[in-house]
Order: sequence, then C-alpha cells, then structure tokens
Amino acid sequence: MTALPVYSWRLAPDGLATRRQLRAAGLRPGGQDVAAQVERPRYRRGPLVAFLYRIELARPVRPMTPAKAAALTKANAARRTCPTCRRDAGYVIPASLGTCVPCAYPDEQHAA
Repeated sequence: MTALPVYSWRLAPDGLATRRQLRAAGLRPGGQDVAAQVERPRYRRGPLVAFLYRIELARPVRPMTPAKAAALTKANAARRTCPTCRRDAGYVIPASLGTCVPCAYPDEQHAA
C-alpha cells in the first residue's frame, strides 16, 4: 500500500476534487480509490482532512428515478411527523426532543 500524497489547504493540483466539488459539478467518485488528501491546520486540534478524487475518472451522478423521489418524499415526511400527536410539524423533529416542540413543552405553550 502506498502512502497518499498530502497537500496543504488550497494547494492541491488541478484535476483533483473533493466529493462536494464533484457533486457540485454533477459528478461522483464512481468507485475509484482516493487519489490524495488535503489538510487544513487547526489551532490546538488535529488538522481537517478532505480526500481528493481524480476528476477524469469521475462518473456522472445517477439520475433521480420516480421510485427514489417517492421514497425520499416519504422519508422526509416521516422525519417531520410527530410520534406523539401524529401531526406534520412543518420542520424536522429534533432528535434531542423526539417530539414536536408543543408536545415536548406543553406547559410553556399555554403560558405565553
């Protein structure tokens, strides 16, 4: 196994991109191995690391099928539905609460 080339922040050569950069260009890594990594130093902590992929080996993003779109809509609706009152909260229910805000704090709603 060979060591990955490591570049400093903003000094990676052309032809390499992170996953986010590939996605913004409508591409995906497509099963290729990581080509290099970029490190951004941080104060009193370890560096932030981003893996880089070769752009010429990247493949186009797979198109959204009707079945995938329906599954995504259903999953997002489930994240917005309160398990206590079964209403659509209009926002993603926080995992820290587990229910919508009115169900989590019922006394504070009547006091206001």
